[in-house]
Amino acid sequence: MMFGELIRKHREEKGLPLRKIAAECDIDTSILSKIERSERFATSDIIPILSKSLDIEFKALQMLYLTEKINAEYGNEKYFEESINEILNLCQKNKRNS
Repeated sequence: MMFGELIRKHREEKGLPLRKIAAECDIDTSILSKIERSERFATSDIIPILSKSLDIEFKALQMLYLTEKINAEYGNEKYFEESINEILNLCQKNKRNS
């Protein structure tokens, strides 16, 4: 499921109007609507608000957000997968050295 779809699903299941969640996030209703339709990316600062307001686990929501955003930005780059693997290796190395 895509980030926007998940937001919409939880919002509708809770019977919450767009305007209420948009106000909690301090964004315009039209922006939240575009986020739900995957026409626009959310900003990272509203992830905790959406998580709390819609009762979605923060970790799951942030991971979905980051996955979509990184893939949209860099997914078509020639060495994208190799770079992701290098990042993972670097993270593991940093963990061992901490």
